[in-house]
Amino acid sequence: MGFRLPRLINAKSGPKRSLSFSETTALVPKGHIAIYVGEVEKKRFVVPISFLNHPSFRNLLSRAEEEYGFNHPMGALTIPCAKEAFIDLID
Repeated sequence: MGFRLPRLINAKSGPKRSLSFSETTALVPKGHIAIYVGEVEKKRFVVPISFLNHPSFRNLLSRAEEEYGFNHPMGALTIPCAKEAFIDLID
């Protein structure tokens, strides 16, 4: 069961196509944050910053801290969660 949050921006759909890292950093709209989700292969999502205050999302952030600490080699916020489970959570 997910929680209702504003629409998720998927970096790989529509005009928000998959781009190189340097190109994608400039495409994060004001009030949003880019995160990477996945256990092996990472998928980039751009979500509203308001997600960070939701208890379910905070649980994911706690898991990310336990898994990666604060010095992750990707250099970006990465959530150790199956992509499908993440999408179900935010839908």
